[in-house]
Amino acid sequence: MPDILDKIMAFDDALKLVKSWRSKSEKIVFTNGVFDILHPGHVICLDQARALGTKLILGLNSDASAKAQGKGPNRPINDENSRATVLAGLASVDLIVKFNDPTPLSLIETILPNVLVKGGDYSLNQIVGAEIVTGNGGVVKSIPFVEGYSTTSIEQKILKGVKRL
Repeated sequence: MPDILDKIMAFDDALKLVKSWRSKSEKIVFTNGVFDILHPGHVICLDQARALGTKLILGLNSDASAKAQGKGPNRPINDENSRATVLAGLASVDLIVKFNDPTPLSLIETILPNVLVKGGDYSLNQIVGAEIVTGNGGVVKSIPFVEGYSTTSIEQKILKGVKRL
């Protein structure tokens, strides 16, 4: 059984794996995010994304990229290696590639997934790389947002000392 950490790859190694998958006609799905405190909304979204293809690639915002999103002075709470390790433990995730840019556009341009997915808090016209994927014959999906879960709300509950989520 492969080590879950084998799912976390540098960009060049990830591209070699994607090329191998393409040669086997795998249907490649791509999504991205910070995934700071993993919660049920994340897990459900990733599971639904994976169901749209045969391989799910997750573009993970590096710490610097996550900080640039302006979600708060304490974010990300978990460093990029910790976030990647937790995500690698999910059966729905086949590959994790960290990125430093503000958006995963260069990853999407290079990988050219068959399906590009984001959570329902994004409308189709807000999804970075949508034009590239559709222009290459792929599809773009927005998976319904799971109400009641967000890293920001969990962080606020922790800061307020709430014992139960």
